[in-house]
Amino acid sequence: MIRIENLRKEFDKGVVALDDINLTIEEGSFIALLGPSGCGKTTTLNCVAGLLEPTSGAIYFDDKDVTDLAPKDRNIGMVFQSYALYPHMKVIDNIAFSLKQKGMPKAERHEKARQMARTLQIEHLLDRMPGELSGGQQQRVSMARALVKEPKVLLLDEPMSNLDARLKIEIRDEIRRIQQKLHVTSIIVTHDQEEAMAMADKIAILDNGRIQQYDTPEMLYHKPANLFVAHFMGNPPMNFIQARVAAGEAGVALMGDGFTVPAAAAMAEKLTAIDGREVVIGVRSHQMEVLLAPAEGTLELPVSLVENLGKDIMLSGNIGEDLVRVTVPESFEGSYAQLRALREQEGRVYLRLLDGYNVFDKESGVNLTL
Repeated sequence: MIRIENLRKEFDKGVVALDDINLTIEEGSFIALLGPSGCGKTTTLNCVAGLLEPTSGAIYFDDKDVTDLAPKDRNIGMVFQSYALYPHMKVIDNIAFSLKQKGMPKAERHEKARQMARTLQIEHLLDRMPGELSGGQQQRVSMARALVKEPKVLLLDEPMSNLDARLKIEIRDEIRRIQQKLHVTSIIVTHDQEEAMAMADKIAILDNGRIQQYDTPEMLYHKPANLFVAHFMGNPPMNFIQARVAAGEAGVALMGDGFTVPAAAAMAEKLTAIDGREVVIGVRSHQMEVLLAPAEGTLELPVSLVENLGKDIMLSGNIGEDLVRVTVPESFEGSYAQLRALREQEGRVYLRLLDGYNVFDKESGVNLTL
């Protein structure tokens, strides 16, 4: 288990890269540090690795305080974006290099390297030089080198950012398979939300050196803690529609530019307490039913774009000043041609909010439905 407590890192001229980071990472789990450039994710990883000294706070591996230990004394394996292989060494010697540094005899370290190469399915590459390998093969060699010394913690710093889209999927599946097989506690730094959601048990989303939410991929997607997380997670992005809470004898409604919709029953009590508050409705593209005729409690969407995505059709338009995208399933009563005709005629559809949408406080950004 890894515990990060009150971690703070300041650089020159008072630049705060990390501001009170707290994380608990369970033994054998795989977590992702996710966020935009400059959010602090790589700085966090480097502090865990011992490559950076924190300004304050502590890092524990199990109950051992490793905050002041050198990287070589932390029993970690690292995989970098750049592979960092020795070009003059064969693959087998690259994999076994850390074991050589420990003084392990050549025959023993080569046997361990072969075993790890079999696990990563690269045994046929052992006699090649790094320059003879593809990017994906080099990344597997880098993984084998990090894992052969049986580290307590595996740290991955954007290991797939140099790979093409198809190879990224192959390598991320391989990394997850190996991690689960070896049950090594792992942390990956990435700016790719799909990569994080596909690989990690839990994800820490950072912004400006602070953790915005640390949760499972499912919770981050369906119940983001605030507008930043909601903006960051999901493709297509979550729709945001400006509204105001209106509580009356008939119940609680959300009123906006040309619409009044009843609030979901599950959130009515919480919203009643903030009658009149300016809010933002956060709704995924698949959380709206598309109707061709107006109905009570719907939002009117002028259709400005129709995209055929194969399985689904995506409609786009504006509600007030807010761009809204909605997914039309295969079971929709209309056809793609009918929707295209609507767009050409400057027509509109009508949206009914389905269960599962979120409501955020406009000023603070906090999710009011949690």
